[in-house]
Amino acid sequence: MHMQDKTNEVPQRLAEKVEIAIRLDSELLEQIQHLTNDPSKVIEVAIRQWLRGETTRDDELTRTPVRRSVPPRGEWND
Repeated sequence: MHMQDKTNEVPQRLAEKVEIAIRLDSELLEQIQHLTNDPSKVIEVAIRQWLRGETTRDDELTRTPVRRSVPPRGEWND
């Protein structure tokens, strides 16, 4: 096998897509379609983020942020 043949294997494998059928809530699909005309891309990116653990949970978004008080002037480096 030539070196050129080896370099062509990876892009072909990454470009391979599989078609699946899923059931989504119609309101969810409507929200996704506001973002893009290709809902499969949004779903694919969301799954990749979820598998890597990059998603933010809903409860993290609804928590009240903790406000830390600023120390008085002159006490920053004490």
